[in-house]
Amino acid sequence: MSLSRIIYTEEKQIFHQKGDIFHIMKKSSNGFNGFGEAYFTTVHQGDIKGWKKHTQMTLNLAVPVGEVEFVMTDDNQKEFKIFTLSPESYHRLTVPPNLWVAFRGVEEYNLVINIADMEHNPEEAINIPLEEIKYEWQ
Repeated sequence: MSLSRIIYTEEKQIFHQKGDIFHIMKKSSNGFNGFGEAYFTTVHQGDIKGWKKHTQMTLNLAVPVGEVEFVMTDDNQKEFKIFTLSPESYHRLTVPPNLWVAFRGVEEYNLVINIADMEHNPEEAINIPLEEIKYEWQ
């Protein structure tokens, strides 16, 4: 099953009195599949972004600010994988192509970083309305 290819990696945090460091990825990291682009996105509290399926791109997601619930499923939509990322549970989520992804902001301000293995190409992503995948958001 393609959901088993998701990688959930604890990443290193270095706490410093003047500001903390949040590692996300090295060339030697499990899940590194090359570099295409990196970007940040925000999601407001209670808002849901998704469903989106990349047909070629591998995502590497982390949340250094706030708390975000990520939900993934495959085309069968019989199983869902749920991960909550935040500074308190600091992990990198590696999502391979061909999985549906949506995410919800939990805190007032939520910041997500994605280090993708290819540059953005709107031709390789599919977006559908939230109601097309039957998932009960809490």
